[in-house]
Amino acid sequence: MAVAASRPDDGPPGFLRLAADPVRWRLLSELARSDRRVRELCALLERPQNLVSYHLGRLRAEGLIASRRSAADGRDSYYALDLGRCGELLATSGGELHPALRLAPPPPHEWTRSSRPGRLRVLFLCTGNSARSQMAEAFVEQLSHGGVVARSAGSHPKPLHANAVRAMRERGIDISGRRSKHLSEFADRRFDHVISLCDRVREVCPEFPGRPDLIHWSIPDPAREGSTDDESYPAFERVAAELATRIPFLLELIAQTTRPRR
Repeated sequence: MAVAASRPDDGPPGFLRLAADPVRWRLLSELARSDRRVRELCALLERPQNLVSYHLGRLRAEGLIASRRSAADGRDSYYALDLGRCGELLATSGGELHPALRLAPPPPHEWTRSSRPGRLRVLFLCTGNSARSQMAEAFVEQLSHGGVVARSAGSHPKPLHANAVRAMRERGIDISGRRSKHLSEFADRRFDHVISLCDRVREVCPEFPGRPDLIHWSIPDPAREGSTDDESYPAFERVAAELATRIPFLLELIAQTTRPRR
C-alpha cells in the first residue's frame, strides 16, 4: 500500500537549498565574521569574480546580505550578512521537518567580571572616535557586564558628538563623560579583536602586537548625513540600532572562540 504524504512538499526549505551550495556556504561563513569586498571574497574562496558576484546576487535577492559603497573608495562595495535573518530562516527550516525541531537560539553567554588579566580585550576603531566606536565600546561594556575590556580610538580624533550621546542615552547608556583618543595610544597594547567600523580607518589600521583577530563592519559616518544635528540625528539612531544588533553576535562569537590573552 502506498503511503500518502502528510502534505504537499517540493523539497527542502528555500534557505537550506540556498545555503547548501558550497560557494554560497563559504560566502555566508566568511561574511558571518566580517564585512568583505568582492575582491577579498574572491581571494578567500579562490573563485573568479563573476562566479562570486553571481552567488552574492542570489544571497542578496533573498535578503540575507546587503551591500554598501565603501567610504574609502566609491568604486568598492562592502557586503554584510544579516545574522538575525539567517537565524530566523534556519529556525523555520527545522520546524518544516518537525515542529519539535524548530531551533531556538541558545541562551546568551553569561558574562561576569573576572580578574583583569584574564578578561577578553576588544578595540573599536573609526576615523574620529566621536560616535561609532564610542557607541560600540559602550554597548560591549554594558552587555558583557564588564567581562570584556572594550576600548575605542580614531585615526583623526574629534570631540564626542552630541548626537552619539543622545542616541545612547535613549538606550539607557551614558557616554557623555568619555574622551576621544588617537589609535596610537593603543599601539603597544594587546587585544583579542580589533574591529574597524569605518572603511577609511581600515585602510590605515596599524599592526597590533599578538596578531589580534581583525574584523570590519562597514558602517557609514552618521555625522556626514544632514547639515545640522537635528537633521543627522536619525543617522545616529540607525548606527545605534545596527550596533545593538551586531554586538550580541560578536560577544557570542568571542565567548565561544577566543581564549583571553594573558
